[in-house]
Amino acid sequence: MALNYHQLHIFYTVAERGSFSAAAQALHMTQPAVTMQIQALEDYFGSKLLIRSTKKIDLTEAGQTLLPYARRSLELMRETERAMSHYTSMLEGRLQLGASLTIGEYVLPRVLGPFGKKYPDISIALKVMNTTQIIEDILSHQLNFGLVEAPVHHPDMISEPVMEDELKLIVPAHHPLTVKGAIQLSDVAEYPFVLREKGSGTRQVMEAELERRGIRPERLETVMELGSTGAVKSAVEAGLGITIISPSSVKHEQALGLLAVLDIEDAEFKRKFYSIHLKSTLLPISAETFLTFLREEWTP
Repeated sequence: MALNYHQLHIFYTVAERGSFSAAAQALHMTQPAVTMQIQALEDYFGSKLLIRSTKKIDLTEAGQTLLPYARRSLELMRETERAMSHYTSMLEGRLQLGASLTIGEYVLPRVLGPFGKKYPDISIALKVMNTTQIIEDILSHQLNFGLVEAPVHHPDMISEPVMEDELKLIVPAHHPLTVKGAIQLSDVAEYPFVLREKGSGTRQVMEAELERRGIRPERLETVMELGSTGAVKSAVEAGLGITIISPSSVKHEQALGLLAVLDIEDAEFKRKFYSIHLKSTLLPISAETFLTFLREEWTP
């Protein structure tokens, strides 16, 4: 018998999950099949790797020695698939992913068309929802992975940056700020604001930069808080206030001459978009190819 990656993956998952039943659920295997593969691995090394008890699984000294190597093999396999995704051309399959509101409505539509032309046999099922729902669907294996606007800190998840974005000042097309040479935060703070609701990723980025620049967010005259970027855009277009959101969400309105995108000279509202997926599950090569495409093709 030869040592194989599949068995190391199973061993790592059992050790991480703490039980055969939890590992079986994460790996979409039966519990007897997981047990059989662990026994085969123990036979290969001629040593017990796990101490089985009624309450939990503990690692033997041999198991503790093997665990970091199993983890490294998993990481190396992910890196291998990511590297080889540059050379794949004849791919097929169905990707099920979730995306938060801004990414799903304004970012992905710009890249799904070019991706579909390059990989016509990969179909994508996209669900747009909040980060909590995305995490729940990944944990229940309804989604392969998700794209969110902030890193996710969950013991069962891997969170990796895949794209960069920068929020900009958005004003009505004929706003006084459009004819001002260099715009400072002090200039912006003089006007009423229309903002996303508290807790949204967009607003968190904006408020963090304001505080970094010594401006308390409460100082802004906030005339309206809205639950979607679309509603914020409509309110700004109607002249109710100005806002700071992703320029990717207003490209259509900007092209029509309805809204203007402006830089604030003494502030940068940069952020990253993240992919999230289960630690215990290797993404299919089609998913790695899609994420590589996003990293290389996306421009804010």
